[in-house]
Amino acid sequence: MSITLSEAGQQWEEAATSHLLAPGELDLSHKVILYLEDISVSFDGFKALNKLTLTIDAGELRCIIGPNGAGKTTMMDVITGKTRPDSGTAFFGQTLDLTRMREPEIADAGIGRKFQKPTIFENHSVFENLELAMKTDKRVRHSLFSEIDDATLDRISDTLKLIRLAPDADRSAGRLSHGQKQWLEIGMLLMQEPRLLLLDEPVAGMTDDETERTGELFRSLAGRHTLIVVEHDMAFIEQLGGKVTVLHEGSVLAEGGLATIQADPRVIEVYLGR
Repeated sequence: MSITLSEAGQQWEEAATSHLLAPGELDLSHKVILYLEDISVSFDGFKALNKLTLTIDAGELRCIIGPNGAGKTTMMDVITGKTRPDSGTAFFGQTLDLTRMREPEIADAGIGRKFQKPTIFENHSVFENLELAMKTDKRVRHSLFSEIDDATLDRISDTLKLIRLAPDADRSAGRLSHGQKQWLEIGMLLMQEPRLLLLDEPVAGMTDDETERTGELFRSLAGRHTLIVVEHDMAFIEQLGGKVTVLHEGSVLAEGGLATIQADPRVIEVYLGR
């Protein structure tokens, strides 16, 4: 099979780029950050994922919806290495095979996950929580009693402003509201410099004002980071905009803008109509 000169040039350029990558470095030469293809996972005969195929572009803000048991949590477990698929492929960028990596390796490669219930150090201040979350020595004593350089202070300060907790920097994290705790955990993830963020029902239990502010935060992060948001709050999904993927029985049922999804008879039958 023959190829054109332009195609040959493109292949050479991609090969050269790949060759220059350091071991474990994320390759986004195709502008896609996550590839899931024909992923299947079974638990005691139940197919949690059934040949799931999903592609997420770098910098995208993608919402994932679907009824309980659709496979949303299992999908995130596969991406983060908590669950190994029975079959299929999962790549982070062009070269990092998630099915061959352990959970800490996947986190170090740039995938961060936030669960529905915030996990923070409640007896430490907001500032200390962000410091502890950094990609440094994770021993509490080292983090709390080591010198903080100007670059670190700037990063923490910028993150505090981004998550709107700058006035609460010295406040005990346990005294924050539920929404503020959610923002703090997102800030802690950002301190780890992730390229891909997995966010599980991030606005559950929030007030309307907190929900709106969270939407503003997510939209500001898109582009610099890639976000996958698993959510049931359709008003929040509408606020985020962008593409929506509907999972049902472990595979993709539909994809598109929210208006298209809401008008799809299949989605109405299995999810929205309930």
